[in-house]
Amino acid sequence: MKLIFMGTPDFAVPCLESLIEAGHEIAAVFTQPDKPRGRKQEMTPPEVKVCALEHGLTVYQPSTLKDGEAMKIIETLQPDCIVVAAYGKILPKEIIDYPRFGCINIHGSLLPKYRGAAPIQWAVINGEQETGITVMHMDVGLDTGDMMYVKAIPIGIDDTAESMFDKLSALGGEMIVEALEKLEKGELTAVKQDDSLAVYAPMLDKSIAVIDWNKTGIEVHNLVRGLYSWPIAQTTLHGKKLKIYHTSPCEKSGEPGTVICTDPLTIACSEGSVIIRELQLEGKKRMDAKTFLIGHPLQLKERLGE
Repeated sequence: MKLIFMGTPDFAVPCLESLIEAGHEIAAVFTQPDKPRGRKQEMTPPEVKVCALEHGLTVYQPSTLKDGEAMKIIETLQPDCIVVAAYGKILPKEIIDYPRFGCINIHGSLLPKYRGAAPIQWAVINGEQETGITVMHMDVGLDTGDMMYVKAIPIGIDDTAESMFDKLSALGGEMIVEALEKLEKGELTAVKQDDSLAVYAPMLDKSIAVIDWNKTGIEVHNLVRGLYSWPIAQTTLHGKKLKIYHTSPCEKSGEPGTVICTDPLTIACSEGSVIIRELQLEGKKRMDAKTFLIGHPLQLKERLGE
């Protein structure tokens, strides 16, 4: 099948590589413009662009799809289908309607749950026990199109947003090849989403990263793993920011936010507690809790978050 692929971050790379390996003709790749990254703010290409160029593919990086220029390119290329994975731009209706097999999106959730920009992170934060990939026909709404192909995978108690990101990325790469084969053979039946069951997954920002120790231990644990590896859950210690990278839930109880054990380092919540495994104090290196306590001994009943 002749395809145009649209994607930007590393989540989309396995999808592109799977399509190439399966022998599809990738007429072009659309991705976001290069952006400054790191302390030096060096212009850096998206991971999809790097992958595409390694395979000798033509890459377009329009700042908008609404000025008609992208549509002209698409009309010239005449793709059978446009495959979209974490592209980060809304496609105009004229582009969605153009290919004979439509625009197909690989979304990292079990739709209609977790429509939006951060479905993987919010599934973990909310303590879901499973998530998955939905391959859907795109429409003009936000992840509202008809579902074509769905697979679920479990979320373990110690899975993080990052580990689920990797699992779902690989699953998406497998599923898109299977879905296109079935689509071409007419073996896929589109199913409308039940909008009454929709849950939205808005983009993450640092405002949600502050730990509320009045939550339960499992809720705090879910926040920590859902915000790994960005923006990282945090609290304060002696007025300094304390990032929390890894925790384990614990049944011990005490006054919320206080140290109730130092071996292992355990912080009480409203119900239960969390064992802190890895952390980083402002101005210091990231380290495991045992190493941290050597240089920063904490006393029982000492309070975090003040």
